Amino acid sequence: MQEKAKIKLGISIGDLNGIGCEVVLKTFADSRMLDFCTPIVFASNKTISQQKNHLKIPINYNGVPDASKALDGKFNVVNVWKETPKLNFGEATPEGGNFAIRSLQKAVEALKQGKIDVLVTAPINKNNIQSKEFNFPGHTDYLAKELNGQSLMFMVTDDLKVGLLTDHVAVKDVSAAITTKLINDKIQVIENSLKMDFGITKPKIALLGINPHSGDNGVIGIEDDKILKPVIKELANKGHLVYGPYAADSFFGSDGYKKFDAILAAYHDQGLIPFKTLSFGKGVNYTAGLSKVRTSPDHGTAYEIAGKGKADHSSFKEAVFSAIHIFRNREEYLELTANPLKKQKITRK
Repeated sequence: MQEKAKIKLGISIGDLNGIGCEVVLKTFADSRMLDFCTPIVFASNKTISQQKNHLKIPINYNGVPDASKALDGKFNVVNVWKETPKLNFGEATPEGGNFAIRSLQKAVEALKQGKIDVLVTAPINKNNIQSKEFNFPGHTDYLAKELNGQSLMFMVTDDLKVGLLTDHVAVKDVSAAITTKLINDKIQVIENSLKMDFGITKPKIALLGINPHSGDNGVIGIEDDKILKPVIKELANKGHLVYGPYAADSFFGSDGYKKFDAILAAYHDQGLIPFKTLSFGKGVNYTAGLSKVRTSPDHGTAYEIAGKGKADHSSFKEAVFSAIHIFRNREEYLELTANPLKKQKITRK
């Protein structure tokens, strides 16, 4: 059997004053990682040299003018800029945001052109990255526009997968943002992702309530009774394995989440607080619903430890492996569904 080509893994460098570059360099300082993919970082030779010397991370790199020139078995750096950025570790500077967006734009451009297969994004600062070119709450919304997809913020580990109905939305606006259409759209994205990206043929999904105790039959709010319950009933009648709404306060503590393949939370903190508590830094932020694969670590810029060499690169490393696994799963799924007479079957993982 012919060996599959090594995946070209693009990396946007994130905020240079945060821990993004550190976790990238620490991940690929282990040369064994080059057996799994060909990493291509969008930054510059000077930037990588500057960061690796400051952080004392022993890693060799191969500078290239374009992602198409990347060499297998090397840690490749695409020269996006010629300047030498001034490092102000731990500070949210306009310059830091500018270089972060330039890296991301070039990486996404390469992804759209097929020069890289998947994208792993290092953390950005959502404030200093704002500009005329980038006016989005975060990576997820930007990628949805660039890749013309119905995106879903999907936090994943092997044993826990949490999607968000609303992601970067103020708490006061959550209820108004949740509609029947939104729920149906997000459920569809989750189901498709679980089948195509994770090999789960009949996904079972839990929906968390909007209000405390899912509204207590209208005593603490009517949204669960008026919006969530009718949608869940309709989906069940159509054969979808969607259950709820479940009271969020007891759902994770009682291990109820272990009965489901994925959980759909109503809003950001309702889903991310238990996810990050249970995943212990091994979680990955995956943008489901797009034509291309994008993952990132489950943490931010961590300015408080930036430049000190203290960053844990576990989550970034998991993001790399997740991107590789999802890309391969998609390949297999598309191959099998294109030729249903094949004997191989997608099995539940």
